[in-house]
Amino acid sequence: MNEKNNIKVAVIDMNNGNPNQGMRGIQEILQNYRDKNQLNLTFDIFDIRQKGEVPDLSYDIYISSGGPGSPFDGEQEKWESDFFNLLDEIESFNIENEHKKYAFLICHSFQLACRKYGLGTVTKRKSNAFGIFPINLTANGQEETVFDGLHNPFYSVDSRDWQVIQPNETDFILKGAKILAIEKERPHIDLERCIMAIRFSEQIIGTQFHPEADPVGMKMYLLQDEKKLAIIENHGEDKYFDMLNSLDDPDRITLTQNVILPNFLNQAIETLQEA
Repeated sequence: MNEKNNIKVAVIDMNNGNPNQGMRGIQEILQNYRDKNQLNLTFDIFDIRQKGEVPDLSYDIYISSGGPGSPFDGEQEKWESDFFNLLDEIESFNIENEHKKYAFLICHSFQLACRKYGLGTVTKRKSNAFGIFPINLTANGQEETVFDGLHNPFYSVDSRDWQVIQPNETDFILKGAKILAIEKERPHIDLERCIMAIRFSEQIIGTQFHPEADPVGMKMYLLQDEKKLAIIENHGEDKYFDMLNSLDDPDRITLTQNVILPNFLNQAIETLQEA
């Protein structure tokens, strides 16, 4: 292993002490990626909401998780300003340096970034979204290398009470941001489709959905009585069993898990090693 292969990843835990499958999913993707590519890749976990732990700028790659609660919970809290400062520091570093730092923001972290950058309106949903749903790529999304290898629409795990809607094109142009994916079309429901993925900058990307989710973790969730009842109530029994059966479909969340974060890591690490 030469020095070029030393990759440091900071995993930011937004779960505020709540048990979840997402952190396990992120760590497994990193471990599998490291082993498959024979890289000297190490990662550290930072519990930002519960313990106030924040990574410094010594890391090459930052992956920030989903988490429970409202994306406004952290207003006036130190951990939120620390998180926003970190994003500013990464962007400043990237302007000033030839080798860049990369960040991937998932669900709660994605909503926080939309608030920070003033992209779209972050608002509460009429009902909780939980399950495996189709997601549509936009024209920009179809050209996005992180999504190379996905179908359109592709399937992913969605778990949220909040959403980002009403994007203002001018705000996106000023920030240099692009909408990559949106919620599936529901012609029978008169609600705006929410934003499911944004490229915030050349090095920072985020998704509303969970690209780290795997069939094992999802099955654990779907078999919980409370989740099962909620899905049947919101989407019907057929949809619930369709979700359970789709866990065995290699073209659904397994494909998403195998494509998005590994592609992001490829993009970041190739650029780092070129520099």
